[in-house]
Amino acid sequence: MEDILKLKNKNIVVMGVANERSLAWGVAKSLYATGANVIYTYRSDRSLKKLTDIINKNDLPQPLVVQCDANDDASIKEAFQRIGESVGTIHGIVHSLASSKKEDLRGDFINTSREGYAFAQDTSAYSLIAVSREAKPYMTEGGSIVTMSYLGAERAVPGYNVMGVAKAALESSVKYLSLDLGKDNIRVNAISAGAVKTVSAKGVGSFNEILHKIEEEAPLKRNVTKEEVGDMSVAMLSHLSRGVTGEVVYVDSGFNILG
Repeated sequence: MEDILKLKNKNIVVMGVANERSLAWGVAKSLYATGANVIYTYRSDRSLKKLTDIINKNDLPQPLVVQCDANDDASIKEAFQRIGESVGTIHGIVHSLASSKKEDLRGDFINTSREGYAFAQDTSAYSLIAVSREAKPYMTEGGSIVTMSYLGAERAVPGYNVMGVAKAALESSVKYLSLDLGKDNIRVNAISAGAVKTVSAKGVGSFNEILHKIEEEAPLKRNVTKEEVGDMSVAMLSHLSRGVTGEVVYVDSGFNILG
């Protein structure tokens, strides 16, 4: 399988591991199974401690871990310069970064603040553009960039509010980035994951209702796991998806196909 995936010893940057429930951690675990060299970024000292605890708990080799504030262009540039200087070539990136003001996930979308709207867009959508720009000089052998989206990007999901608009911008950014980077053999795709019990998902007021609805109505009659999201992400990072770019790939038990 490693020969098919062609990810063994490839340098893959994983951004956004908050804890063991994170989608980014699901992807990282799947990457370890391929023999990839996983590199992590973290935002704050608190997130670094959590990441270090996870790595130690799972008895993993000590990886390259680099500080990166996704809301700061200088921090992103410095992070990828350090990664590039350390490993030479970057073969893939997992962008699992999204955030909004808590108050903007409560109540009606119409009451979203200007500041909250800008923050959600900056963290959840613009960060992909900035990361792609700074990583590009080190993706000299081509490669794959994968980001995480959700069905709320194309449908009005109660309680998802400003994050839905940010994810819509993220998915549009995937298309424009794929157009820009295709000539360099760099592919950009999004994984639209179903409802998974992550810390950020629990901030959506209707989350439990969504979980039950998927179990009742989705073709597979169940919710997906972070491991399933991780495995599909690996496929999109690997040689198997070498002809695919600019796409949104759903990993949601088929829920998105329902009318």
